[in-house]
Amino acid sequence: MKGDLFSSEHVVQPAAEPGMSVENAKCIRYVVDGEMYARQGAMVAHRGELKFERKGQGVGGMLKRAVTGEGLPLMAVRGKGEAWFAHEAQNCFVVEVESSDRFTVNGRNVLCFDTSLSYEIKTVKGSGIAGGGLFNSVFSGQGRLGLVCEGTPLVIPVTAQSPVYVDTDAVVGWTDRLQTSLHRSQSIGSMLRGGSGEAVQLLLQGDGFVVVRPSEATGQKAQQH
Repeated sequence: MKGDLFSSEHVVQPAAEPGMSVENAKCIRYVVDGEMYARQGAMVAHRGELKFERKGQGVGGMLKRAVTGEGLPLMAVRGKGEAWFAHEAQNCFVVEVESSDRFTVNGRNVLCFDTSLSYEIKTVKGSGIAGGGLFNSVFSGQGRLGLVCEGTPLVIPVTAQSPVYVDTDAVVGWTDRLQTSLHRSQSIGSMLRGGSGEAVQLLLQGDGFVVVRPSEATGQKAQQH
């Protein structure tokens, strides 16, 4: 078989290492030898002896029903083999979480993660007035976290001297040691008159990074308009 489709650019090569890696801009490969967790419905291909088990109640001893309060269900992938994960052709990225790290992420951006990572669902002050929901997940431990993002994300440094304001529909996540609060950029009167459409943002202060996608939640914006 010949043609550009069958060039080395597209044909899957042998995995260089076990665990998670970026296969291409739109897909993550996971070489499984034991167990890992992924978003339900995110598997696009697999080979080997793998079993997929729907998890309606989370991870660990008491499996939580979702990665976030937005209701993102998980599945456990067990066995020995490899699987590929993707979501709506969004861009894929791998975050290396170190033992001293804590990374807060919106559930809509979680694709898969190592079982060595733990997370807790937390209410985030000021987050989720729009599309993000009041709940995000805080990942900790040591391992890899696979994320998806519509478009190429912006990673914006935050310092004590330079806080950052983020649309709550656009925020993907942020690093530890950042404090969040709700910032209202318009008066009630201005909002009642229509305003700018950017009435509320998430204010991040401290020292770290915030990850922002270059688009807003289309479903929520459609409702607003």
